[in-house]
Amino acid sequence: MFKKILVANRGEIAMRIIRACRELNIATAAIYSEADTAGIYVKKADEAYLVGPGPVKGFLDMEQIVSLAKRIGADAIHPGYGFLSENAQFAHLCRAYGITFIGPSPQAIHLMGNKVKARELAKEVGVPIVPGTDGGVTSVEDALAFARTVGYPVMIKASAGGGGRGLRVVQSDAELRESMEAAGREAEAAFGDGSLFIEKYIDRPHHIEFQILADQHGNIIHLGERDCSIQRRHQKLIEIAPSLILTPRLRAEMGEAAIAIARAVDYDNAGTVEFLLDQEGRYYFIEMNPRIQVEHTVTEQITAIDIVRNQISIAAGKPLDIRQEDVTLQGHAIQCRINAEDPRNNFRPCTGTVTAYLSPGGIGVRIDGAVYKDYTIPPYYDALLAKLTVRGRTWEEAVSRMHRSLEEYVLRGVKTTIPFMKAIMEEPDFRAGRFDTSYLDTHPELFNYDERTEPEDLVLAISAAIAAYEGL
Repeated sequence: MFKKILVANRGEIAMRIIRACRELNIATAAIYSEADTAGIYVKKADEAYLVGPGPVKGFLDMEQIVSLAKRIGADAIHPGYGFLSENAQFAHLCRAYGITFIGPSPQAIHLMGNKVKARELAKEVGVPIVPGTDGGVTSVEDALAFARTVGYPVMIKASAGGGGRGLRVVQSDAELRESMEAAGREAEAAFGDGSLFIEKYIDRPHHIEFQILADQHGNIIHLGERDCSIQRRHQKLIEIAPSLILTPRLRAEMGEAAIAIARAVDYDNAGTVEFLLDQEGRYYFIEMNPRIQVEHTVTEQITAIDIVRNQISIAAGKPLDIRQEDVTLQGHAIQCRINAEDPRNNFRPCTGTVTAYLSPGGIGVRIDGAVYKDYTIPPYYDALLAKLTVRGRTWEEAVSRMHRSLEEYVLRGVKTTIPFMKAIMEEPDFRAGRFDTSYLDTHPELFNYDERTEPEDLVLAISAAIAAYEGL
């Protein structure tokens, strides 16, 4: 097993990796920018090193990070998600320096990181794909020809990356002409690759993804699925496991499809294979994420399998100690992303200082976060502050537990998604499991949530009283 792991990330995912390393008795080294000097993860790591320049470039400087790892005696690097986690060149550089990259091979990252190549591979192994262009589109004329063949609406998608960046849904020739250049610019800015492809738009699907684990000895399993249909601008807000609509037969079929795609690229480590499931129960492969996902928590809650711990073990060359028949899905889990955003103002990111903080607790409640009272939220990074995950024996219990936890959650000083999430937990269609990717568009009343908060001194008094009570 490794002696020291450099965590090439920040915030809550850095904390998650550090915790797994602590349980495995592995030393950790964090990297941070000047904007993150007060970050919890910086204090919790065994060592911490300032990288620069600026708040972001240091996290993207491959040579600096790998050289630092070599200098401090780290024998592995965990990239988390975002930043360099899907950069094949970074994985290759780690190998060149004799440092283990905790993730798949550079070849697998290269194949799966490009959506066009991933689609081609899925088609080769017999997994259904959404009708789309054969390869990237280089001209508006080619895009128009495809759209007229399959019919509108269609989606413009970035060949690289994810998170909804470089993605546009268009309804007409005029919209397609207008959106192509903008999507290319956004993709180039986000991923350094402005290439695009076009897909037929599937109306009101469920977004279903399968978590896989694969070792270096040819063993591949899946850990069931997550339903990530509650989205805004194609970015996930709430994730659920398992899906409420998959039958055991469909779960087995889609799980085997996910494994077939992973096996075709000789994949190892953790990964996520994503599908769209249409209203008739037909599924289509859309992409594979060759890294840990933000929403891995819900899978861990219903399987009791530590995905990050397995990532580290697999990277160290150990075989999986879990067989497919050992994986059982117990109960239901829900994750809410607690973002520093204003849902009523088009989810505008918010910055400021947290003036009061108390996280919820109790049976079946998990917090993955990096926020605390007096923490100043920097404007340079993703708006995610914490992930609130709950588990219940039934769907109804999970929803009511999440609602109670959101009521308990005290986070003052900035606007967050907490009251918006609470409104969703109260909404009848969500509680009945009637939702798909159009959910927020078809439920505009959710944005009329009650935003009132108690006076700050009362919040602080309540927080202190609860803390004192729980400490008894």
